Amino acid sequence: MSVEEFLTGGKLRRITRWGESVMHTKTRPVTEFGDELHTLIRDMFLTMEVSQGVGLAATQVGEDLALFVYDCPDADDVNQRGVVCNPQVQLPEGGQRNFESAEEGCLSLPGAYQPLARPDHAICTGQDAYGQPVTVVGTGLLARCLQHETDHLNGTVFGDRLSNRLRRKLYSQAEGLAHLYPADWPLTPKSTSADG
Repeated sequence: MSVEEFLTGGKLRRITRWGESVMHTKTRPVTEFGDELHTLIRDMFLTMEVSQGVGLAATQVGEDLALFVYDCPDADDVNQRGVVCNPQVQLPEGGQRNFESAEEGCLSLPGAYQPLARPDHAICTGQDAYGQPVTVVGTGLLARCLQHETDHLNGTVFGDRLSNRLRRKLYSQAEGLAHLYPADWPLTPKSTSADG
């Protein structure tokens, strides 16, 4: 299935913020793969593009469905793009597991980044927009993206994985930038003025 058909015709949606209940609750499985889902996927691709993200979970547009979209480079800098419904992530174990610490951010806590170590390889299985089986092998940033988005669908934000000290730094950073991001961002664009 080509993802191209979902890259146009979407409607921009407000991005849900950390603290809103949909962000901290396990999502419902996707069981209907029809027009309603496809409309949501189009909206998500547009919202992700406008807000300059590499992945976006349905919870981030206020929908409690187990679905995410991504448009993200892998370790070879090749851009991968797709849709995964009902994702399950498999991570390497034991000696196969290699952690990579890198700055991580989230569109639902805009502007703030802190380092988080995650496995640098991930295999994500699930269903595509039509309910067909799909497998995505992620390396580099894509591996991080697959883990980050699947976490969202389980009610986990990446701040939950940080130490208390780094979490405090993250929130402090987000607070310092909050005036740049209107409550309905990206419906209302990010402010470019220094004083907001």
